[in-house]
Amino acid sequence: MNTLTERQKTLLLLIIRDYIDSAQPVGSKRLAEHYRLDFSTATIRNEMVALTEMGYLRQPHTSAGRVPSEEGYRYLVSQMMHNVELPEKIQHTISHQFYQARPDVDQWMTLAASVLANQSQGVSMVTAPHVEQTRYKHVELISTQGRQVLMVLVMAGGEVAQQILTLAEPVTQERLSQAASHLNSLLAGLTVDAIASLSARQDALEKDILTLIGQDMRRAVDQVSGEIYTDGLTNVLSEPEFSESDDARRALKIFEERSTLQSLLARTTVNSNIGGLQVLIGGEGEWEDLRQCTLIIARYGVPGMATGTLGVLGPMRMSYARTIPTVRYVAALLSDLVNDTISGE
Repeated sequence: MNTLTERQKTLLLLIIRDYIDSAQPVGSKRLAEHYRLDFSTATIRNEMVALTEMGYLRQPHTSAGRVPSEEGYRYLVSQMMHNVELPEKIQHTISHQFYQARPDVDQWMTLAASVLANQSQGVSMVTAPHVEQTRYKHVELISTQGRQVLMVLVMAGGEVAQQILTLAEPVTQERLSQAASHLNSLLAGLTVDAIASLSARQDALEKDILTLIGQDMRRAVDQVSGEIYTDGLTNVLSEPEFSESDDARRALKIFEERSTLQSLLARTTVNSNIGGLQVLIGGEGEWEDLRQCTLIIARYGVPGMATGTLGVLGPMRMSYARTIPTVRYVAALLSDLVNDTISGE
């Protein structure tokens, strides 16, 4: 990476800012007049040539102006990644929306997708939290009719499993409640592996219930979350990059191929920390369909318990100053909600 002078840094950031706002190549005359710079248009032109030679800018064939290159956008991101925050008023509004919502994962995911799309004016994507290591929280056994019993299992990540059991002989509700109470005290906070290793000191009813609890918990751990919440497709369809370019529009097809989208999100966040952002500009040479786009993603949740992914896809000419802190803030908010759910608050 070339070392930029202060003047080159200033010009590069102004060119990127202007291009993000206008979607038009930026010339030296516009820079000098619009931003009231202290140096001449000739000096600006010379610096723009230098920035182009260093790879931060490029010159479209049809214009004498310049537009940012992928390296230019990466430089912008490096400058703002850790020092741009959402205004407190917007933080308060978003936080209020979430805490006014019902404590329901589906509603949280839908709201997160809506907030990300509205704030970034891009396409948002949010995956429901996936259980990495579930722990037992509570079971209820409810007599329905004859020998049938409804078992409702609640796990620490907020997952709920229900199934109808058919017992060998009828059991009273009082006996079912006693069994549930004993299992709740015995299993509280245990993982599925810890439950499987318990010595068999239960009676026949509790042993059967224990087996079914283990099966439900293993299904919760093994299940790959197929639910991806998206919003904001119309935001980007109106952008010049998407309305005029087949290359850019191909990027939107990943929303129709959910397995591809899941694979992309999984591969890009597999080694990332909770709350840590990744900014993929131009597909980073790995995703050809994203070469006209930027994808900003983050993991949220509680490590080792339940985690998910959220992000925003848009043209490279997206508002990084607005999108980066929005993705970071919503990820932190969802992490808090998941943590509260797991801890029972």
